[in-house]
Amino acid sequence: MTISQQEFESILADETKHIAGDITWADDVDHSPASGFRVEVQTNLDYPMFVAGRYNPFSGKLSYTLILRGTGRIYGLDLGADHRNPDGEFPGDKHKHSWREGFKDKFAYSPEDITETWERPVEVWSQFCAEANLAHHGAMYPPHIPQELSI
Repeated sequence: MTISQQEFESILADETKHIAGDITWADDVDHSPASGFRVEVQTNLDYPMFVAGRYNPFSGKLSYTLILRGTGRIYGLDLGADHRNPDGEFPGDKHKHSWREGFKDKFAYSPEDITETWERPVEVWSQFCAEANLAHHGAMYPPHIPQELSI
């Protein structure tokens, strides 16, 4: 399912988007030693969505992604990983992906509103939620950080 730019803008502006409950991170067996989470997003709009997070302290990467089922990522934040836009520009290792009609989530920009670093995933979560108009009614617990990488 493809959404229009107007639909994306409505979804992002919707202040009824919320997550009910606490968020805990689990080991991501497919991307060890990363940890991640996936939680449903409720909204008064009729769009099935969830948010996924991934944190890897060994590579210095953190990401939060808003997924619209049937469409894919429509909004996301990446810290610690550079990205090349379709026009060849690099927005930097702190960038947000935002839906653009005709390009989907392929364009990213350097956000002014994210002032925390990848090492502070709980604080970054609060900043991400503020920009995405996403209320979280619960706590986010910090991810488990292994003391060493096992081989």
